Amino acid sequence: MRVTKLITFIVQFATIGLAAAFLILYFQSEKGKIEDEVKPQAATEIVELVESTRTSPSAPLNSYAPAVKDAAPAVVNIQTTKIITERQHPLLNDPAFRQFFGDSVGEPRKRMESSLGSGVIVSPQGYILTNHHVIKAADEIIVALKDGRNAKATIIGTDPDTDLAVLHIKLKEIPAITLSKIHDIEVGDVVLAIGNPFGVGQTVTSGIISATGRNMLGINTFENFIQTDAAINPGNSGGALVNSYGELIGINTAIFSQSGGSQGIGFAIPLSLARSVLTQIIEFGHVKRGWLGIAIQNMNSELAESFGMEKVYGVIVNGVAKTGPADKAGINPGNVITHINETKVENTRHLLNLVSQVKPGDTLSINGIKQEGTFTVTATVIQRPNKDIE
Repeated sequence: MRVTKLITFIVQFATIGLAAAFLILYFQSEKGKIEDEVKPQAATEIVELVESTRTSPSAPLNSYAPAVKDAAPAVVNIQTTKIITERQHPLLNDPAFRQFFGDSVGEPRKRMESSLGSGVIVSPQGYILTNHHVIKAADEIIVALKDGRNAKATIIGTDPDTDLAVLHIKLKEIPAITLSKIHDIEVGDVVLAIGNPFGVGQTVTSGIISATGRNMLGINTFENFIQTDAAINPGNSGGALVNSYGELIGINTAIFSQSGGSQGIGFAIPLSLARSVLTQIIEFGHVKRGWLGIAIQNMNSELAESFGMEKVYGVIVNGVAKTGPADKAGINPGNVITHINETKVENTRHLLNLVSQVKPGDTLSINGIKQEGTFTVTATVIQRPNKDIE
C-alpha cells in the first residue's frame, strides 16, 4: 500500500514538474517574440524632412508673426571666405628689375575675400539648401544660426545648372523648416522672403506671387522660377521663400534690377525642383540628368517654311559634340528635332527638360527633319557634364 502511494506521489510530482517546465519555456519564447517585435528597425530614409500637415489652403491670416516664428530659426546666414591670388605686372618679373628690388618683388600676392549669403536648414540632420553661386569657389564656409550658434559647413554637392547647393553642419538640436505639401501655388498668394540682405542681419519682407513657371531668363540652365514682388536684395540669395504659414515653397535666387536693389521683381526656385536636387545630391553626390551633346536654337517662321513645316515648333541643331550621344546616333548640324519619345518639342527649353528627365544610360527616340526628308533615330543619353567643367 505504501509502495503504491509512493509511486503515485512520484508520478504527480513529475507531472507538475513537466508542466512547470513547459510554462517556463512558453513564456520565455513569447517574451523573445515580444522583444523582437518592439526592437527598433533600421532607418531607411536618406534624409529626414519635416512635412506640413496641411493638405488644403486655409483662411487668410491677420498676422504673419507665427509664420516667421516657425520659419526664421531654420534660415541661416552663410559667410564664405576664399583666397584670391593676384598676379603682378609682367614687368616685375624682369631680371633687371629684380636685381634692384629683390626676388620677392613680382611674386603673386594672396588675399582673403569674404561674402555673405543665406541658406535654409531643411533637415534636423543638418542639411542646408542654398545657392551654388553663394558658396562657389569658397575655401571656408561658416553658417550662423539665428540662435547665435556658428558651425563650419561642408559641401555635400552642387548643381550649377539650377544654381543649388547642399551643405551640412554638425550641431545638436538643429531647427528645420517645414516643407509645404501644397504644390499648386497661385498668382496672388502671400509670400514672405527671409534672408540676410546686405549683411545687416536676418530680415523678413512680404509680397505676393507675381508669376509662376518663369523661364528663358538666362539665369540658369534649368529654369522654372516663382516670381515675387517681396523685396529680395543682395545677401538674400539662398534664403527661404515661405507661405503665410511659414512653410517653405522656394529658395530665393535672383533679382531683376538696374540699380542693384530690389525693384519688385525677384525669383525663387520652387520647392519641387529644389527638393529633387536635394535628394539626388545627398544620395548620389550629384544630380543625374541625361545629355545628348547638341547645341540648339529655336525655330522661326522662315526656318519652318524652308523645311516645309506648316507650323513653327521643334528646334534646329547648330552643333554636335564629337563622339557624343547625338553624334553616335547620326544627328548632324542643320537637322531639325521635332519629337522626343513621341512628344512634340515646343522650343529649346522644352527639349532640354525632356532630355534631362531621362536617366543616363537610357535610350530615347528622336524624330526630326533634314534636307533629304524625315528621320528617326535612337540615342543613348549620358550624364550631363558639370557646367563649371565645360
